[in-house]
Amino acid sequence: MALLGVSGSAMLSLRRTRQSRRPFGGDKRLAGAMYQCRPLALAGVRLYSTKAAHTKQAIDRIIRVDHAGELGADRIYAGQMAVLGKTSVGPVIQHMWDQEKEHKAKFEELVPKYRVRPTVLLPIWNVAGFVLGAGTALLGREAAMACTVAVESVITDHYNSQLRELINLGEEENKELIEVIKKFRDDEMDHHDTGLANDAEQAPAYTALSNVIKTGCKAAVWLSERI
Repeated sequence: MALLGVSGSAMLSLRRTRQSRRPFGGDKRLAGAMYQCRPLALAGVRLYSTKAAHTKQAIDRIIRVDHAGELGADRIYAGQMAVLGKTSVGPVIQHMWDQEKEHKAKFEELVPKYRVRPTVLLPIWNVAGFVLGAGTALLGREAAMACTVAVESVITDHYNSQLRELINLGEEENKELIEVIKKFRDDEMDHHDTGLANDAEQAPAYTALSNVIKTGCKAAVWLSERI
């Protein structure tokens, strides 16, 4: 009888041990409910991962193209100053150039901070920007200002589009970049208005010149976003 009692106790203990090792203490309903939740949790992780990847891709594209754009703008004003620096419009161009230097320096700071790969087209924009600035300046101060108006018109629209995108991605999460682009957008608008105030529309073949420059700028933006 004692042996039977010991054997019964051992079996009971073994049964309890097995039950304790089962998920959720062997409660099949609770276990089933938890397993049903697992696909939802995994889907949530995948959704978060996809959103984070999309945001990173968008920020990379924005910083890459803006860095290229500000380098191009810096070279445009350098070309204009090389031709018109000692004329009456020289101080006006210098003021705008100084602001573009600040823009370029900021994006050079943001490129490593956000671990963005710059566009491989930078050497091309470096030369093209200077040629555009100097070439239009050789046509006269009005053509130089027409160049400024055309370029800044495209850049202002471009920055506004980026601001809308960043706000949709998360205004608080992208606060730094939004503030930077807002300030630079306002500077570019001032440059646009400065160009108009300095007889940009009096340039020879103003409409044709403006359209050609705008088309070139839009092409440069498209390429810098992707390459």
